[in-house]
Amino acid sequence: MMAGNEIVFLFDCDNTLLDNDRVQDDLHAHLERAFGASSCNRYWEIFEALRTELGYADYLGALQRYRLTATSDHRLLLMSQFLLDYPFADCLYPGALDVIKHVNQWGQAVILSDGDVVLQPRKIQRSGLWQAVDGHVLIYVHKEKMLDDIQHRYPARHYVVVDDKLRILAAMKKVMGKRLTTVFPRQGHYALDPDSTTTYPAADLTVEHIADLIQYRQRACFMLTDGG
Repeated sequence: MMAGNEIVFLFDCDNTLLDNDRVQDDLHAHLERAFGASSCNRYWEIFEALRTELGYADYLGALQRYRLTATSDHRLLLMSQFLLDYPFADCLYPGALDVIKHVNQWGQAVILSDGDVVLQPRKIQRSGLWQAVDGHVLIYVHKEKMLDDIQHRYPARHYVVVDDKLRILAAMKKVMGKRLTTVFPRQGHYALDPDSTTTYPAADLTVEHIADLIQYRQRACFMLTDGG
């Protein structure tokens, strides 16, 4: 647990700081090229079923399950290599690292992500995000259910969470109320899904791109619900 901060910034990773839709497109193209359309489609069927079961994307877990039905195909070993060696730094949104540096002048920046215990840390490390926040990284299965743990590890008077999923923002806001400012970057397929935007309440602050946060040059701009 850290000493108390005036303000803590909680940044999601996928489709908030890093274009994960691009990663998925590249993986899809690689699988289809290397293993054929049928194997590619089967992998994604398993992936979606596992995501429904677990509540987060588990690329390597889906590969493990796929392997159970294709034990004779030793090319599967190369699928994991593609993911683990992927150049995630190339998929950072423009200005992502600058935004982290920008908000660090007022408080602690933390990566707050959902995901598995192998690929998600690897992604955050290889993208440069781990270094950008000096190792202040939290990865949960369902981060919106871990608010007590988050506040214990990073105590603060006020929090700002930046996430591309309105569902996550609404769930956290319901619990933390005025102590939390929600920021919604309209990036990626979740953020642009019309069902999501009409189902959940609007965030406190909406921007088109993560880099737009650099224009907010005073701490009070991020403490909209606190009067700070």
